[in-house]
Amino acid sequence: MNLRKLIEQALAEDIGPGDITSEATIREESVSIAVIIAKQDLVLAGLKVSLAVFHYLDPDIQVSVFAKDGDKINAGMEIAKLSGGTRALLAGERVALNLLQHLSGIATLTTKYVDKCRGYKAGVLDTRKTIPGMRQLEKYAVRIGGGKNHRFGLFDGVLIKDNHIKAAGGISRAVESARKSAHHLLKIEVEAKTLDEVREALAVKVDVIMLDNMPIDVMRDAVKMIDGRALVEASGNVTLETVRKVAETGVDFISSGSLTHSAPAADISMKIK
Repeated sequence: MNLRKLIEQALAEDIGPGDITSEATIREESVSIAVIIAKQDLVLAGLKVSLAVFHYLDPDIQVSVFAKDGDKINAGMEIAKLSGGTRALLAGERVALNLLQHLSGIATLTTKYVDKCRGYKAGVLDTRKTIPGMRQLEKYAVRIGGGKNHRFGLFDGVLIKDNHIKAAGGISRAVESARKSAHHLLKIEVEAKTLDEVREALAVKVDVIMLDNMPIDVMRDAVKMIDGRALVEASGNVTLETVRKVAETGVDFISSGSLTHSAPAADISMKIK
């Protein structure tokens, strides 16, 4: 990811030809001190990225940080203090906070999922359900929250899903074709919606079986059937309320798109002192 390009695009979208409010009300030579404050309990992620927004606008802005990514922050705590040109502080405020709130929201939600699974072997995984152009940062936030990354994109892992199976003419044919074209270091994962599909995936000796949208009792039967012959991933409509029950089935991984596409933004603000 080109972070500078991302910041440039975000600022161009927000500021355009100029911040007309600040230019009309704030003297060009004005300097201020601002603090970034947590307004809720959260897991911090994206601090360096957000502060880079201010340094892009004014390299002379001075920053003091009171926390680091991965820290558990309590409501009311100051995260960072900035000192510099008032116009630059105000121009960067929204973009910087948008990044910090979004990434901290992902890390905070991921930590909740991970905590629900404590005592079981299941690792919590993200998915490709990310905002276009933000995947690297969002997957970073998942790691900060204690989760693990699934494949980054279509290029770094073979995952045969229902549409591949349909188009290829079945699990066996899809796996056979994948083995002919994929190099020997790539693992092959197959999505299974039923126990019959699990049996077929086992018969062709895939590396990972994804149990997709299975009821808990069926999922438990699938794990027993697989019996360590492949890694097992559970996916589909996993929520914070259901994730522990999924972990109890004995799966190796639990993937959830909600970590990135549905994480509420953390409540963080910036105040001029």
